[in-house]
Amino acid sequence: MIINANTKIAAILKQEPAALEAIISISPRFEKLRNPLLRRLMAGRTSIAMAGNVGNCGVQAFFEKLQPLGFEVDENMAAPPAPGQVPAWFPGADVTVINLDVRPISAAGDDPLAIIMKVVKALVPGQALKVINTFEPAPLIRLLKQQGYAATVTVISDNEVETLFYKHAETPHTEAGPIAPAGDWDALMQAFESRLRVLDVRGLAMPKPMLAILEALDALPADMALFVYHKRVPVYLLPEIRQRKFDYRVKIMRAGAVHLLIFRN
Repeated sequence: MIINANTKIAAILKQEPAALEAIISISPRFEKLRNPLLRRLMAGRTSIAMAGNVGNCGVQAFFEKLQPLGFEVDENMAAPPAPGQVPAWFPGADVTVINLDVRPISAAGDDPLAIIMKVVKALVPGQALKVINTFEPAPLIRLLKQQGYAATVTVISDNEVETLFYKHAETPHTEAGPIAPAGDWDALMQAFESRLRVLDVRGLAMPKPMLAILEALDALPADMALFVYHKRVPVYLLPEIRQRKFDYRVKIMRAGAVHLLIFRN
């Protein structure tokens, strides 16, 4: 496998599981990768360049550890912007950046996405939004991309990830997909009756419900469906589910009780 500064850690681990120990040996900050849930959160969103910033070790340390495992290095590939830099598509000084740190909201077990969307709706031309969280908000990025926003992610540390959103005036707006109606809920439940995997995320703090659902979908056999007990409709996760070629149905039982059925379409 050929790797470069932009290669995701998850792709490396998928190609060679032994790379986990090699990466952990680079910096004590990577010990968190031993936790499967944190590995799921970090590895799929983090490139070698981003991890090098987190570990304060640079990309060469990764190349030196991974080459003995059979990886080939392409050092000609440009790395993404380092912390403090901005992407080429960002206008620069003419734009006011609104900073929104949602880490306290997530730490309290609440969903920050509604607050983020409220701020997004209040943005005026000449403003950009920087969301500060502990992870890359992939569903939010996908959702705002449908509304014409470009995004770039910078990993500052293992507890700080900045996502910068900006919408150019000429960029078209497209709406996110609707919540699928549950009119055929009973028929689908009957069809998958003996082929269900059940997941209860009601007791998980944000963003663990999203991560648990995505992890379960990655491991879901093609002929099975995922039944999820949730406290709310995960509106901003639904486009990500569709992007992964799954269909879904939502059934609101009562306040604080939502059932989801997710299956391949």
